[in-house]
Amino acid sequence: MERSTDPELACPVAPVVDIVFSRWTTPILWVLHEHGRQRFVELERRLTSITPKVLTQRLRQLERDGLVARTYHAEVPPRVEYEITELGASLGPLFAHLATWAEARLGDVERARRTYDGGR
Repeated sequence: MERSTDPELACPVAPVVDIVFSRWTTPILWVLHEHGRQRFVELERRLTSITPKVLTQRLRQLERDGLVARTYHAEVPPRVEYEITELGASLGPLFAHLATWAEARLGDVERARRTYDGGR
């Protein structure tokens, strides 16, 4: 299989990084994984620094990507709930590996930053 010479297309994980690591994706998926099905207001309460507009945009994108399912209940008043899908939950091992790496290596990153910043 021939690799692209375009730097943005050459890395096979770039599309995954774009989907999974865009701002607010991981916190939303984490909340849904940890706390189960949530209403919009429940997500807002758990993610205190996200604006309603951004939360709506991210949830729509996650639904489009198949990582979150939206369920509309035709009641009075209407109720909408969000939950992580099987596809979204399948990212769990990836996040677990990243958490392990972070625990083992973020200290190294901080030391490298201090060294770099001290030499400038």
